[in-house]
Amino acid sequence: MAGRTREDKLELIAQKIKHFPDFPSKGILFRDICPILKDPEALTAVTDLFEERVREAYPRVQLIVGLDARGFLFGPLLAQRLGVGFVLVRKKGKLPGPTTSVAYTLEYGKAEAEIQEDAVEAGQKVVLIDDLLATGGTLYAACELMKKQKAEVLGCMVVIELKDLNGAGRVQPESVFSLVQY
Repeated sequence: MAGRTREDKLELIAQKIKHFPDFPSKGILFRDICPILKDPEALTAVTDLFEERVREAYPRVQLIVGLDARGFLFGPLLAQRLGVGFVLVRKKGKLPGPTTSVAYTLEYGKAEAEIQEDAVEAGQKVVLIDDLLATGGTLYAACELMKKQKAEVLGCMVVIELKDLNGAGRVQPESVFSLVQY
């Protein structure tokens, strides 16, 4: 990725996102990040841009918090680059040991997100990461989990943001940084 500008990297990422109309149901245009993962240069571009953002905006970060399940793909790479830890926010019932959970609504129903009770310490500075921000339900729940854990959310980052669905508005006052917007 040496020699590529920020704009070059963003263009490469956007080119790799595949669009699937009517998936998973009629009227939905699915944005698929799998081609980014398949292409080492595109994956490096995502990690580079996230790392650049964190180093500029959140230099005191102590943990990267990845959301189930695609935040698990980008979060560990970023955490390793930054030399910080990585923790998981999962769907209810997927984590062993004592957990803390938050119920939230999605466009199609209700769900619960949870984290292991000892994953985040009170006062730790965290950045949340996921692949896509749509209506903001999952990211909102993750922010609420961080509040329950008494962590300090520095910001949220996603690869793709669907602006028309105003998910960023749902997670306010937390800020959202996205690489590609539709």
